[in-house]
Order: sequence, then C-alpha cells, then structure tokens
Amino acid sequence: MTETAFTRLVGCKLPLQQAGMGVAATPELAAAVAEAGALGMLGLAGAPAPAVIASLESIAARTKGSFGVNFLMPFVDREGVNAAAGRARVVEFFYGDPDATLIQTVHGGGSLAAWQVGSADEARAAADAGCDVVVAQGVEAGGHVRGEVGLLCLLELVLDAVSVPVVAAGGLGTARSVAAVIAAGASAARVGTRFLAAEEANVHPSYLESLIKARAEDTVLTTTFGASWPDAPHRVLKACVNAALELDEEVIGESRLANGTAVPMQRFSSAPPGRSATGHIEAMAQYAGQSVEHLHRRMPAAQIVAELTAEL
Repeated sequence: MTETAFTRLVGCKLPLQQAGMGVAATPELAAAVAEAGALGMLGLAGAPAPAVIASLESIAARTKGSFGVNFLMPFVDREGVNAAAGRARVVEFFYGDPDATLIQTVHGGGSLAAWQVGSADEARAAADAGCDVVVAQGVEAGGHVRGEVGLLCLLELVLDAVSVPVVAAGGLGTARSVAAVIAAGASAARVGTRFLAAEEANVHPSYLESLIKARAEDTVLTTTFGASWPDAPHRVLKACVNAALELDEEVIGESRLANGTAVPMQRFSSAPPGRSATGHIEAMAQYAGQSVEHLHRRMPAAQIVAELTAEL
C-alpha cells in the first residue's frame, strides 16, 4: 500500500486511476479496478440521469472500493451530473472550461470533483472553481487530448500552479513509468491504454489485436474522427486513419446498445468499436496512447493493476 494525498482523499489503497474511456470503460471494468485497490472509472460523456444511476448502481453492487465517473463538457447532461453526485466517490470533467456550478453540484451530493486539464492555466482555473483533484494530461495520451506538451513538462507546471492533489496522465503503461511520475510529485497516475486489454473492457477483438501489434510510433494525434466532435484532437492508431480515408461509404458498420438496439456507425465517428460492432472495424476510431507497445495480451483488470503498481 502506497499512501499519497490522492489515496487519502479518494479512499483507495493505490495511487492509480483507470481512465474513463467511453464505451470501453464498462461497470465491470471500473468495479474490478476498484476491487483491486485503485480508482475505477466510468466514461459516460453526456449520459442522462437514468443511465448514470443504473451504471453506478451496477458498480456499487460489485465492489466496496472507490470508483468515479467522467463527463465530457461538450456533451454534459447536468441532470446526469446531479445523479452521479453522491453515488460516485469522484465526479470528473474533461474538455471544457472549469465550471464552478458543476463543482458545487458535485460537492452538494457529497462527491469529490476532478477536472482533467492540458495546461497550467486550466489547472489554476479548475482549482479556483473548487476542484478537489486535477488531472494533468500530457500529449502522449490516447483518446481525446486537451494539451500540447509532454506529460513531464506539464506535470511540473501544474504542480507549481495548484495545491490540490495532481494525477499524471498520458503515455503511462509500465510500473516504472507509474513510479516515475509519483516520484516526480504526482499524487497518482492515470492509465487508459493498458486497460483496453482488460478482460472486463468493451473492446472489439480486432481492435485489441491491432493494439497488441502496435508500437508508440504507430499512433498519431489527429482530428480525423471528428464527425460527432469536431476540432477536438485525439490520438489513435495511424492505420485506422488510413483505412477510414480509403473508404467512400458514409455508414461503415453498426454497434448494439445494451438493450440490443442496432446503431449505425458513421465514417469518421468518434465512437470506438466495442465487442458488438460489425463492419469495417479497421476504419473506426481505434484510440491508443504512446504506451500502446506495453500492451501484450488480454488479462484481468486486477492483474493490470498489480503490474502497474509493482514498483511503488
């Protein structure tokens, strides 16, 4: 057990947060990570209140550990945030100016508020708005990326800018890298890409196979998959960008919701391929951080947590 300001505040045993990776971050994944002693996270973007409640109750039924939920500011549903407050230990926001009214809602329900940032100025704004935790995301990160500099540079700037616990995110995929950011002053490390290989994650087998074969240089920061979220840079595998550009179909497949409803997958959609996706999987948004070459096979989330924290 490695105690930091983050573990004391959040109530978990390990200074590790699993990223809330959209459809990939299932209740099963968040619960398994929480049960292993880290902070498990859901990614619910702009989910309405009933979906938020059902998802968080599903996690609570599986673990007594600490878990949270991530909302995306371009899509945020304020009733969904209100539903999360008090049901999740941490309510986190990303990709928008820190909003004190949302923080007040979170605190009013008894939860901690976190904001993922890409600059020292945004970190200050988040702390000033009342956030309990700031997540500093380096440009090495997979998925949507807010900042423009590398993690270590950003971490130094954010640590100097705020007094609240800072979580380091971006390109972390080994026990050495997790231990390094803790030694550099972070209160916790945030990892996404490694958890895409968790047995509990909702990741299409072909997508996982591409991740396993990839190296750091096989990722690219792009705005290609911006049909539903324009002008928002994101890091994906280069191969899926090329595949999407080569197609001339506007609908390239479909996925299925939990209730079995089929949903068309548009070319250049920001939605990644989950297990139920069919069609041109190779041309869908295959998010990956620069830590991707440390992902070797599918394994239980608890084993990933153990590997990532082995040097703490």
